[in-house]
Amino acid sequence: MGDGRSVRDAFEAVPRSLFVPEVIWFRREDGWFVPLRRQDDPDRWQEACRADDPIVTQVDEGRAAGKGFWATSSSSTPSLMARMLEALQLGPGMRVLEIGTGTGFNAALLAYIAGTQNVTSIEIDVGLATRAREALARAGRPVRVVAGDGLRGHPQGAPYDRLIATAAVREVPYAWVEQVRPGGLIVTPWTLTIHPEAPFGVLRVGDDGTAEGRFVGPSGFMSVRGQRGSQQEVRRIDRAWIRAGEPDVARYGVTVTREGQAVWLDEPGHRVG
Repeated sequence: MGDGRSVRDAFEAVPRSLFVPEVIWFRREDGWFVPLRRQDDPDRWQEACRADDPIVTQVDEGRAAGKGFWATSSSSTPSLMARMLEALQLGPGMRVLEIGTGTGFNAALLAYIAGTQNVTSIEIDVGLATRAREALARAGRPVRVVAGDGLRGHPQGAPYDRLIATAAVREVPYAWVEQVRPGGLIVTPWTLTIHPEAPFGVLRVGDDGTAEGRFVGPSGFMSVRGQRGSQQEVRRIDRAWIRAGEPDVARYGVTVTREGQAVWLDEPGHRVG
């Protein structure tokens, strides 16, 4: 990383607990999420922050009070965040755009590695963006947090050296490709539309304005708002994967051009989606 600021260093320097809200949510056996307030059970709250597990931080897009059913924002599993940050190959001084600020924790890690002034993060939920902005300021990592539609990127700050998404897509917006310089990387999780492991992919932007890369490993992020699929589609994709012989996730790749996206198996000419 040049000055030694590795992903591991970032996790040691930036406490997750600084970004976890006072109220978090746990799923009961009956399927409902119920809130846990830090002041009511500080030990359990701290245990959740230390665990290598996701923490649900918003239910039903913020409308839930006593209980809710639909998790709509979370603090991601730290080990998965680390794998994606390693794949991003981020270094000091690189300009990076994050899609999906959430709690702000991942943005703080990016800021530690690349420099606070080099990080822009975009969040579609205005309330989450405000809370993340405040948490980042308290943590001494006041990156630029923009309230807006991450599918459009943030062209005002382009070009970026790196782009990382913390919400799953079914199709990479070409706006992301346009806003990353040639040779730059895009790291993004996918919805359950390619492989049952819901993998994340690493794409490199070419001089010709295309982006191409392979899927790396399982992820399991919530979908970006605007690209959520149906259960019927998930079942259809799963059946297609079985018919194909259940190929390993690393055999899949994707090419994104101005005209659209092509998913392929083993090589770009063998298109499967």
